[in-house]
Amino acid sequence: MRLVVCAAFLAMFVAACGHSAPDVLVADREPVPTNHAVVVTELFTSEGCMSCPPADDLLSQLVHQQPIANVEVLGLGEHVDYWDRLGWRDPFSLAAFTDRQSEYKTQRFHTQSLYTPQLVIDGRFQEIGSDRAAVRRAIEKAAQFPKAAVTLAAVLPDDAQVARVTVEVEVPPTLARSEIADVIVAITENHLVTDVQRGENSGRTLKHSAVTRTLMVVGTLGPQDHMWTRTSSIPLASAWKTSNLRVIGFVQEQRSRYIIGAGAISVDP
Repeated sequence: MRLVVCAAFLAMFVAACGHSAPDVLVADREPVPTNHAVVVTELFTSEGCMSCPPADDLLSQLVHQQPIANVEVLGLGEHVDYWDRLGWRDPFSLAAFTDRQSEYKTQRFHTQSLYTPQLVIDGRFQEIGSDRAAVRRAIEKAAQFPKAAVTLAAVLPDDAQVARVTVEVEVPPTLARSEIADVIVAITENHLVTDVQRGENSGRTLKHSAVTRTLMVVGTLGPQDHMWTRTSSIPLASAWKTSNLRVIGFVQEQRSRYIIGAGAISVDP
């Protein structure tokens, strides 16, 4: 049975919401200075969790204000589904995001349970999603690692049922690799609002940015591959507002879970 844990009640490994998350494994590659970096921040969140709205607000500020010099922060708000049975079904929740968080738990961070709000930075570090200072430090640290260049092009056909997304990856010589990596495309949507009627956030109006609508593996990058390109069809739902959509592409190692490169673009109608 899946254990549901809010950050405010992490008795085993987090003292209270707003405190730093438990120590994480130190990456085994030494960071190097960079003048510009793209960092992926994944927020595992739920409208059913009363500790999540401050983390949702922080994610919105990161992606809209870009407050860290020389760092482009890409946000993925991944709404998990294990809160849905506790009074309020999050309209953005997907079991796939719970599965993805579980992969981080077992493969990367080895925590004792799942919790929200958890922010994962480049697959390397984790922090409680509302801890501004800790999140900033983790992003700055992640930005120092060598990155692959990820370039995207996205076109929305007239039927608006799919987006044609082209991903190009270029791996620099400074980025040593020894394992297969997935090339992943996500569609996110900004400016979403929910009037929550039940559960821990009952009576609140919650605003979200960077809500992940879909997350798809579109190919793999071998350890010796330095150039990669592919065009894929990504299904779109009619309820998604095209002007609020962003396409995010990133490269993630299968075993380590490190994200080694990313890029983003708006959908072009």
